[in-house]
Formats: sequence, structure tokens, C-alpha cells
Amino acid sequence: MDSVTQIVLGAAVGEAVLGKKIGNKAMALGAIAGTIPDLDVLSSHFTDTVTALEIHRGFTHSIVFAVVFGLLFGWLLSLWDKRASLKEWSWFWFLCFVTHPLLDAHTTWGTQLFWPSDLRLAYKNIFVIDPLYTLPFLVFLILAMLQKRGSIKRRRFNNLGLIISSAYMLLTIILKGITYSKFEAALKKQNIPYSALETKPSPLNSILWTANVETDDAFLIGDCSFFDTKPIRFYRHPKNHEALGDLKEYDKVQRLIKITQGWYTVSEKEEGIYLNDLRFGMMSVDPQAKKYAFSFRIEKTGNEVTVTEEEKDTRDAKKILADLWTRIKGN
Repeated sequence: MDSVTQIVLGAAVGEAVLGKKIGNKAMALGAIAGTIPDLDVLSSHFTDTVTALEIHRGFTHSIVFAVVFGLLFGWLLSLWDKRASLKEWSWFWFLCFVTHPLLDAHTTWGTQLFWPSDLRLAYKNIFVIDPLYTLPFLVFLILAMLQKRGSIKRRRFNNLGLIISSAYMLLTIILKGITYSKFEAALKKQNIPYSALETKPSPLNSILWTANVETDDAFLIGDCSFFDTKPIRFYRHPKNHEALGDLKEYDKVQRLIKITQGWYTVSEKEEGIYLNDLRFGMMSVDPQAKKYAFSFRIEKTGNEVTVTEEEKDTRDAKKILADLWTRIKGN
């Protein structure tokens, strides 16, 4: 999830665990803990693109990290603040650290919770930024902050934030199940044979959902709003995997393909060969669009292959927001 959401979650968890003993410091330290796992993004400054992608939401988003650094931070804080015991401080940091990847596991990118295992948990039931999840959570956290330490109202407000956010998360799982069934029914009705189907919410909401459908030589992309009145339409995106040629034999390209979990197409442009990660959809609300959220240019110089992520245009984001609101309201 986005950093604001993780800060709010960390602060709320911190308050729930040690707020009664150490007051607002629990929220402050919890908020800090909520940002620590995402420091793995700094790896992009020291490694190549593919390695940085592999590191992201890996070790720092694992149970191992939560246990080891929970104990380390717990020990350090127990030396500094004696109002809580070593056990209480360690439990505090562990919970703040582990709830971060547990939340991120619900997004499309997922988390390597069981590191060093390669398994990534990605339930894909909530977008990385969802105001309906974050804003109520934030409001109740602020209301809790305004109450006296240890008061019943403070605890209730904080608990309400955790309960409402968790209830909304549960709702998105139910909505995912409903839309998955809708996509399945549409494929069956249109007599479209397929080997795999994945669904995810569109940006900033849980009303409009998109589907990636794998067929023999292409991926189909379709969308469905709960306000739609017309049938679901699927649009074809050729895999074009053969365009990689001998580039596919190089280690970096193989690792990039592994990261996409096979959900990728290849584009041939004047500037070169691009591998498009379909898991994150398009830089458009239109399923027919050809500009993908994540595209990687693959270049070969001598015996070396370099992979560079295509930069995003902020003007695209502004247009997407306008088009998104129109599309959510139905087709």
C-alpha cells in the first residue's frame, strides 16, 4: 500500500499495543515502523532495474525480518524506555513490522512474506492507493490522538479505525469474488477458451475491476463496473513473445519474465524491444490502449543486456483520473 496508509496502520497498531503505557510515543514509533519495510526501494540507487524489482517487497516484507528486527528494535527500545518490558517492546515492533507486508499482500505486487522462499502472496483485491480504506482509518486515528492517554474513548476510536479498515478489506475480497464470477460467465457466454484468468481493482476504487485472460497466443483484457448495463468486452493483446529472439536466453530477461509470472507481452518499437508487465494493467482506462503501466526496454550491447523501465508521463495520470471517474459510472 502507499506510504500514508502504512504510516496510519503502523500508528494504529502501535497505539493498540503500547498506547496505554507510553501514550503518543506509541503512535509515533508505530508510524516510523510502518515506513521501515519500504526502505527496500533505496536498492534502485545501487543495483540494476531487474535486481531492484526482485528486492522490492522481499526480505524487508517477510516474517523473518519482522522477527529478527522486532527483537533487535525491541531490545534497543527496552534500554531507552523502561515503561515497557523487553517482551512488550519486541511484540510492539514485531506487530508493526509484520502487519505492513500482511497489508501489502492484498495488492497486485504482493509480498515475499515467507522469504527466503520465492513465493509471493498477492491476493489482488485492493489497489495500492484506495481512499475508502485509508481516509476512515486516518480520521479515527486522529480522533484517538485527541483523547487522553489510556482513556476508553481513545482505545475505542483506535479500535474502530482498525475494525472499519479490516471490514472494508473483507468487502473488497467479496467484490473480487463477485466480479471474478462475472468475468468467467462472460468468457463462457462468448465461447472464449482460456488457460488462466486474473482480476484486480482499477486505481483508487473497488467498483471498477479489470481482468487479464490468457489464451494460446494472446492476452485478453476486459473491465467491469458494478454500474455497467452492457456486456463485458475483451480486447486482444498479442503475446508476441517470439520477438525477444535470442534476448530471451539472457539471465536478466529470464529473471524479468519470472517477475511478471508469465503475464507479459512484447512490443517492437522504433526505439527497441519492450517487455510489458500486464499484471498492473494499462496507462489508460481503455482496455484497447497500447501503453502499459510497466514497460521495460531491453537493449543488447555486445554480450551485455540492459533493462530500463520506461518513464511515466504525469500528463497520462491526469487523463486517467478523469476517464476513470467516467468509466466507474458504467458503460
